[in-house]
Amino acid sequence: MRVTIIYDNTAFRKDLQADWGFSALIQVKKRKILFDTGANGRILLSNMEKLKINPEEIEDVFISHPHWDHTGGLSSFLRLNNNVKLWIPSYFSGAKDAREVIEVKEPTELYEGIYSTGELEGIEQSLCVETKKGIVIIAGCSHPRMEHILKVSSQFGKVYGIIGGLHGTRPESLKDLDLICPTHCTQYKSVIKSLYPKKYIEGGAGRIIEVE
Repeated sequence: MRVTIIYDNTAFRKDLQADWGFSALIQVKKRKILFDTGANGRILLSNMEKLKINPEEIEDVFISHPHWDHTGGLSSFLRLNNNVKLWIPSYFSGAKDAREVIEVKEPTELYEGIYSTGELEGIEQSLCVETKKGIVIIAGCSHPRMEHILKVSSQFGKVYGIIGGLHGTRPESLKDLDLICPTHCTQYKSVIKSLYPKKYIEGGAGRIIEVE
């Protein structure tokens, strides 16, 4: 699995633009999944171009929750490529232009080894990807309780790590993970880094994370 952070509050690569929001490209099992679309379509597409990510090669778009900083770039993306499956929380009515729109309420298998937690606490879904090391969670903001996200994700296998926004997550709830990449809205990033220095990976637009 290869995760390329396209959109984040910080920039890992200096030629990319940072902005409040989150988006990442998930490449796994020969699929390319765009996870969230950041806040601004111009920034999203500009960063994608500099990262040599072709929007037309993406087959699926996964929206974690319909806050503007995760969906703002969606319409710009769909103008370039609407031949995608769009996986959305059931209460997101903002995008019907994709080839296929799939509402996700419950824990769901998207493809073999690729899952959604479903719409947890009526707020947000996370993406779960099976790797040799275990399940890696891609999270938008982690608005639901982290304990809930981890419990639901564990039904797909042992959870290895998490990448994405961790909002107000209590750092101690991450103790059993082996990979932690906090991005976007994470409130306790410095505490998480100090508690888990060997597990911690810095995020930012342009950061690439590979897990076997």
